[in-house]
Amino acid sequence: MEDTAKYLIHANVTADGVVERSDVVGAVFGQTEGLLGDELDLRDLRASGRVGRIDVEVESTRGQSHGHLTIATSLDKVETATLAASLETITRVGPCRAELEVIEIEDARAAKRNDVVERAKELLETGFDDTVMSSEEILAEVRQHVRVEDITEYEGLPAGPRVADSDAIIVVEGRADVLTLLKYGVKNAIAVEGTNVPEAVAELTTHRTVTAFFDGDRGGDLILEELSQVGEIDYVAFAPAGSSVEDLDHHGLFAALRNKVPYDAVAGLNVPREAVAATDGSASPAPAEADTREGPDVRSTDDGAATDDEGAAEPEAATEPETIYGHATAVIRGDTGRVRFLDGEGAVIGESDASDAYGDLEAIEPAPATLLLDGLLNQRLVDLAADRGVDRIVARALGEFTKRPTGVAVHAIDDVAERAP
Repeated sequence: MEDTAKYLIHANVTADGVVERSDVVGAVFGQTEGLLGDELDLRDLRASGRVGRIDVEVESTRGQSHGHLTIATSLDKVETATLAASLETITRVGPCRAELEVIEIEDARAAKRNDVVERAKELLETGFDDTVMSSEEILAEVRQHVRVEDITEYEGLPAGPRVADSDAIIVVEGRADVLTLLKYGVKNAIAVEGTNVPEAVAELTTHRTVTAFFDGDRGGDLILEELSQVGEIDYVAFAPAGSSVEDLDHHGLFAALRNKVPYDAVAGLNVPREAVAATDGSASPAPAEADTREGPDVRSTDDGAATDDEGAAEPEAATEPETIYGHATAVIRGDTGRVRFLDGEGAVIGESDASDAYGDLEAIEPAPATLLLDGLLNQRLVDLAADRGVDRIVARALGEFTKRPTGVAVHAIDDVAERAP
């Protein structure tokens, strides 16, 4: 009853003589019987559970008895108050004259509410994790998880999901290097897992465009030498001297890939590894003599991050456009059917087919500052660009817009002056 009680009636009892608990309980039932009618008869209420156990504490000193009485009820306010008032009609307890006075009707639910409030205060202070992730951090973590989950095996070797069908592959040292490339969206890497190059990798290199991407240490040199003896290498890239591929951040990784050189230049002309491994984009790889092959360009994958794929010449410091208009001219006026993403300094951070522009923009990290599209710009792509914080879009043509986000400058190629915006 205590768990379901709404109210608690508290009363003091005084008797001119020595009485016991049973005398007080008997007086309560006996002297209130029939007083309030059948609906509020205390015995019936007790039997039905609407009134709980009558608790009495009584002590006797110097020929007088003093005690406290508590009755729990699930009646409403009016019924409880009426029942409490009836207790004050008691004039005798056992053989003694007595007086009973109701001192309080306690709302049991209020006490519970107070306990709830106090506990809620404690939980507010200690029960919550104060670490709040921003929207960008949440999206980045989810994308990274998805990319890492994409790791597969090729002939038992750790590999990205595109190794089996890509025209170009990147050969790295170990599983951690494959995971690092997947983290930044490069899905066509395969690991040799040691200096003894597996036959599966050697066979794979014979009919793919191959970039060897190794650590900038002696181990990387040994694996490169082994791979050159059992397979065919087209391009070579190194992490900075003394560091590992798995330790590179986004900028360092793609800078190293951009600065790859034809393998013939390394093998025949003895180009220093430091020149190949420059990570700030300042070093221009030495060209191979009589080698006119075009190498795998760092492009966007199907989820928008960059990867290697065959079919376009690697942009180098000497030929890369210096202005946004220059990039727009190369992409759009060159009828490439491509979309190119630039960072805040005008450097290329990704490129893919124009038909994949929406998905690539949605996934590419970090978000680009400029988007160059050889195609028709629609409302859906403009809205996504605004959400991702793109500053400027230049397209071959503009579609019909119901609204233009104020934070994105939108231009058709014919409206752009031949100057750096």
